[in-house]
Amino acid sequence: MKKIVLQIGILLVLIGCNTSSTKPIIETSTAEDNFVFASWVHAGNTFNKEEWEQKFNHYDSLGISQIQVGAQPNILKQIIPIANKHNIAVHAWMWTLNRPNDTIANKHPDWYAVNRNGDNSLEYRAYVDYYQWLSPFHPEARAYIKKNAEELLAIEGLASVHLDYVRYVDVILGADLQPKYGLVQDHEMPEYDYGYHPIAREGFKEIFSIDPITMEHPELSTEWRQYRLNAVTSLVNEIAAMAHQKEVKLTAAVFPFPEMSRQMVRQAWNDWDLDIAFPMLYQNFYKQNINWIGFATEQGVQSVDFPIIAGLYSPALKTPEDLEEAIRLTKEKGAQGVSIFTVDDLSTAQQNVLKKLHKEFHYE
Repeated sequence: MKKIVLQIGILLVLIGCNTSSTKPIIETSTAEDNFVFASWVHAGNTFNKEEWEQKFNHYDSLGISQIQVGAQPNILKQIIPIANKHNIAVHAWMWTLNRPNDTIANKHPDWYAVNRNGDNSLEYRAYVDYYQWLSPFHPEARAYIKKNAEELLAIEGLASVHLDYVRYVDVILGADLQPKYGLVQDHEMPEYDYGYHPIAREGFKEIFSIDPITMEHPELSTEWRQYRLNAVTSLVNEIAAMAHQKEVKLTAAVFPFPEMSRQMVRQAWNDWDLDIAFPMLYQNFYKQNINWIGFATEQGVQSVDFPIIAGLYSPALKTPEDLEEAIRLTKEKGAQGVSIFTVDDLSTAQQNVLKKLHKEFHYE
């Protein structure tokens, strides 16, 4: 009952705060006629008005009402007026702790995360070259991340700041991804176990009188895991306070459900002050079937008192039947919408599924 009352309250606040033309509606409701269709969208480094007009006409035809856009502030400012004409909400998609090729952060190697072997993330790139992670423990790195968020929060008409990569390096990859890197991760390997920044170790030692790196099995310490979880949580909640002060929502792309997120990437998103979470339910990454999408959706919905919009990976749902089944499952299990990665790459058959379900779920 608490969850239902709170969600209705969130909906009323959202509607009340979006009566002007400069603040797009963020639809989040358990109502039958208000299931959200959204997508992550890459904008690139240049703006072409005609191309975006065409994009929004296309998104509108599919029933897309929200997009999370990865773009610089100057491009977002030009996209939003076009989106408003189609009543499509624009979220600023922000890479938070993973900052590949960041020319400002690169000047401060001490800002970067450190693994159990003592390797700095700027110099040692776990898995892929674009994994260049800042430490949530370094005060200057945290200030820089909040500055990035502040620049986005200043954009007029933005639906939310949408955090991504707000976690640590994957200590355990999905089962389908491990063979691609020649790995069998049946335990937490030191080179992928991050959070050992000197500031983190010193802070932990002040409380518990032990340097975690000297533990025989630091991966088994619940205190050390929680200490690292708290660093990310406090960063997110500080950004949430900034956003809410400006009457802007804070949303985030997160791992499938909180217990799994804690284990795989040290991410306790059920402790975050979010307005909406977008769990990335990419079942093929974990060698799971479509029913797993429903299971993961339900775990997330039961874990939080804010709305869930389920992230779906279109390449893993190639047939119209699979995509339709996945969307229906998320709705059945309590998600208030789906977000596709990515709508720009959908086949004609997949597009037809969105059109069909949008018409079915929305009544005039």
